[in-house]
Amino acid sequence: MPSQPRFQDTGRDSFFGALAYERVLQRYQGHFLVHLERLIDWEAAGEQLLRLYKGRGRVGRPPYPPVLVLKMLFLSYLYNVSERAVEEMADVNLLAKWFLGLAVDEAPPDHSTLTAFKARLLEANNWLILQELFDQVIHTAQAQGLQFGELQLLDSVHTQADVNNAKERERQENGRPPRDPGATVGHKGRRRVVGPDGRATMREITFHGYKTHTAQNAATGLVTSVHVTRGSAADNKAFPAVREHDRDLGLPVRAYGGDKAYDDTDIYARLEEEGLESAIVLRRQRTQKKDRNKEGWLQLEADPTYQWRRGQRYRVEQPFGDVKRWHGFGRCRYLGLDRYRVQALLTFMVRNCKRVVKLLTGVTFRPQAKGRRAEPVIPVMAMGA
Repeated sequence: MPSQPRFQDTGRDSFFGALAYERVLQRYQGHFLVHLERLIDWEAAGEQLLRLYKGRGRVGRPPYPPVLVLKMLFLSYLYNVSERAVEEMADVNLLAKWFLGLAVDEAPPDHSTLTAFKARLLEANNWLILQELFDQVIHTAQAQGLQFGELQLLDSVHTQADVNNAKERERQENGRPPRDPGATVGHKGRRRVVGPDGRATMREITFHGYKTHTAQNAATGLVTSVHVTRGSAADNKAFPAVREHDRDLGLPVRAYGGDKAYDDTDIYARLEEEGLESAIVLRRQRTQKKDRNKEGWLQLEADPTYQWRRGQRYRVEQPFGDVKRWHGFGRCRYLGLDRYRVQALLTFMVRNCKRVVKLLTGVTFRPQAKGRRAEPVIPVMAMGA
C-alpha cells in the first residue's frame, strides 16, 4: 500500500494549470473567488475529507482530490445552481476552474462524483467533518483579526420540504407513505392575510419541512452555530445545543438575545449558571403578573444595556433573507433530516464565507448595495496595512 494518498491528475502544476491563468488573475485580482481562495486554507481540510474514502486514497482507483469535490459542492451552493449545472460551470468558467485547482484543459469531475461525496457525508457521523469546516471559517476570521462582539442573537429559519403538497395528499389518500417522512408541520404564528375578496382575516401560518436553529454574532453578522430539527420542534429546546457549540468556539459572549419564543425559564437558568445576561424579549405575563417576582423583570426591561441589546434583534433576519433569496434555502434540496443538515451547514458556510471576505477585504460577492441600504465597512486588512 502506498504511504501517500494518490489522486487523479488535475493538471494543477502543469503549464495549463498555473502559467495559463496568470493573465486572467491579473485582470481579476479583486474577484471574490480569488480572495476566497487566498483567505481560507482549503487544503487544511484535505486530511479530514480523506476519512470519507475507503483506504484514504491509498488503495483502489485514485479518486479526485476531496478538496476539489468539496469546492465544487460549495460552488453549487454559492451560485445556487444544481450539481449538473456546476459541472458545466467548472468546465467553462476560468475563475471557477482556477478556484477548483483544475488545469484550463482539464475536465471537472462528473456530477455523479458529487452525489457519491454527499453519500459518504451521510455515513455514520461523517457530517461532523462539514461541521469542522464550518467552524474553520469562524476561526479563520478570528485569526485574521475580525473582532466578535459580546451579543449573540438566537432565531430559527424554516425550509419547505421538497414535496408537492397536492401529490402528497394523493399519496396519503392512496395509502402510500409520505415522500419525506422526516418532514413535519411547523407553526409560524397568526398573521393578517388579505384574501382575494379584499377582506383581511387572521390566519394560522404553517409550513411543512424542517428548521435550522442558529446563533448569530450581532457585531459581525456571522452565524456561529447551526442546529437542525424537524419543523415541529420548539425554538427554545434547541438552545442547549446552540449554546454548547458557541462555547466550544471560544466566542467572547456576554449575552443572548431572541424573540419571545426564547422567553423560557430553563434558558434563563442556564444563562445565570454560566454568568451570562439576557437580551430576550419578555412575554407580557412576565411583567404584568400580580406578584413580587415581576420586579426583577421590570428592572431588566428598564436597563439601558438590555434595551440596546434587544434593539439589535432585527439583525438576525439578515442572514435568513440572504440564504433564502440567493442560496435556495427556502426549499430543501434533498429528503430527510440528515440530508437537510448537510444543506444547512453548506448554505450557512457559504453565507459566512461571503461575510468574512467582505469584512476582511471589502470585496463583495455581488455589487454592494447603494444609498441607505449600503453597509459601511472598513476592511480589517486595510486597517492593519
